[in-house]
Amino acid sequence: MHAAVERPFDVREKFAPLGVALIAFGALLLVRHARVTPYDNYVILAYAWLHGHVWVNVPGSWIDALPYGNRHYIIEGPLPALLLLPAVAVHGLQANQTMLSFVLTALATAAGWELARVLEVPWRSRIVLTLFLLLGTDLFFCGAFGDVWYLAHVSAVCFTLLALVELMTQKRAWLVMLLAACAAFSRFSLVLAIPVYAYVLWRDADMHARRRRFAGAAAVIVVSALLWVGYNEARWGTWYDIGYSAWYHQDLAGAPTGSPFRLAYLPMQLYAFFIAPPQILRGFPYLAPTQWGLALTYTSPALVLAFFARRPVWLVAALWVATLVSAAPNFVYYVTGFTQFGMRHALDFEPFLFALMCLAARKGLSRWGTALCLYSSLAGVWGFWFWTTYYRTGS
Repeated sequence: MHAAVERPFDVREKFAPLGVALIAFGALLLVRHARVTPYDNYVILAYAWLHGHVWVNVPGSWIDALPYGNRHYIIEGPLPALLLLPAVAVHGLQANQTMLSFVLTALATAAGWELARVLEVPWRSRIVLTLFLLLGTDLFFCGAFGDVWYLAHVSAVCFTLLALVELMTQKRAWLVMLLAACAAFSRFSLVLAIPVYAYVLWRDADMHARRRRFAGAAAVIVVSALLWVGYNEARWGTWYDIGYSAWYHQDLAGAPTGSPFRLAYLPMQLYAFFIAPPQILRGFPYLAPTQWGLALTYTSPALVLAFFARRPVWLVAALWVATLVSAAPNFVYYVTGFTQFGMRHALDFEPFLFALMCLAARKGLSRWGTALCLYSSLAGVWGFWFWTTYYRTGS
């Protein structure tokens, strides 16, 4: 009798992530029809790799590529280009980068659902939190367009959430580190979260398990580091990455010398993340998100639920450390993200906040928590509608 009662629930839990992924993918396909993005830097990069070099041929000024020496180079994290290799091998420069964005967004949404499940969030609250992850953050907005900058964020969110699911379940250290490396090779700030993963793996194991886990984890980290050094040597002739600094030195918004990460930019970033309001219009639709962003205060207030996570204390602390270290580079960077709805740079640390929200909702979301999640989701829908109606009516 017990087994008969449990069976439908187990089947539902087993196939729910697939259903969530299909719903997210279908929603993206419905609203954007997998339109090819003109900002397909990753297709161009994958095409270059398949032809035996790391420099790229730039078709026009709309492609952000750093002139260095007599060549041009893509400075964004290379992982999405690696994922596009099969498609580019078949379709060449006509490969659809946006389709990869759809797939990664769907996987990220499913991973968010699964993370909420393993953290014991009840079904109804799990639905609300997953909806918030997809629509209440910039995940759907970035995933729908698939531009180079947006795809980097989507990829980072996807692999971070997958790493967190593995960290909370099987705890295979080599796989956690591989997923964390994929996230870091999508958005470089996430390399700072890797020690947090290591701490959780170390804490939650006996001495024998620690040796076994860290042998595999160390191998992944060493191989990843060697690949990264080799890639930088091939591009810049040095072991470390100089791409973002070189870009900063030639960018009109930057400066001819120094680092793109400075405390002097902190006030600008604090305003952008927490204060920047929508524009008030005299006629319909009365409110407008600016093309340069909108504070999280207006788009994603449900993130405040993360502050209500209490136990386990050590895990809450670890997730907050991961949040802070992955957020830190974005708060001292010289630009806020240029054209965007909301604050896309928040996607670097929002997976950790989402995990904290799940911990806070283990007994179910309160009415006000549910209201905040639904408001954030509606704000995301409004922002996407406004963008596709007034700002980006074509590709």
